[in-house]
Amino acid sequence: MSSATIIRTIPALTLGLLGLGLIGCDEPASPPAEASATSAPSAVAPPPAKTAAPTATVEAKKPSHPCPEGSEGDGVLKSPCKATGATRVMDVKWSGKITDKGPSFRVTNNAKLEILYGNVVVYFYDKAGKQLDVMVGDDTRKKRSCAGNIFAGPMKPGEKATLWFSCMKKKHVPEGAVAIEAEMKTVGFTSKEGKRADTYWQNEELTPDERPKGGIK
Repeated sequence: MSSATIIRTIPALTLGLLGLGLIGCDEPASPPAEASATSAPSAVAPPPAKTAAPTATVEAKKPSHPCPEGSEGDGVLKSPCKATGATRVMDVKWSGKITDKGPSFRVTNNAKLEILYGNVVVYFYDKAGKQLDVMVGDDTRKKRSCAGNIFAGPMKPGEKATLWFSCMKKKHVPEGAVAIEAEMKTVGFTSKEGKRADTYWQNEELTPDERPKGGIK
């Protein structure tokens, strides 16, 4: 496998988590037919016995892969394989450059599986190493994140790429920032069919609101 760095440009992405629902509609009852003046009254039939409505069952899809070593959980997005401490499956490092597209990052897949989904969290620091606030919408926060299929395609084990993230534009870099650091909080491993991410890993300890420059070692 080649270790050459691949440069990928990330288009603007909007991630939506899709849910399935059932909507029932009650049909209006048909109006009763008008009785004829000469017709004899008819016997009223007893109402039919009520039968239990069939219950719809939705079988939950199971992850294609077991949790990576050092993590445990259900492996689904709402309940991913949880890791702790300094455990990382992807390295994310600022390239030191900020172009019109924003800061670029060198990303490496250190996992043994192909990765399609990611949730990257970015921090900014001044020359003294102090963490800076960043604008997110109309609010200031301690970090900024992007989530979705943010790699412009799946990243194979050991693959390296230089990426621009859609939520990290030049205008989002706070004034006075001289250092930018990032962590991949969540990843989604590609299913065996290779069409979607279906096994998820996460380490929330990597991305606290208050994070010292250099992160967890």
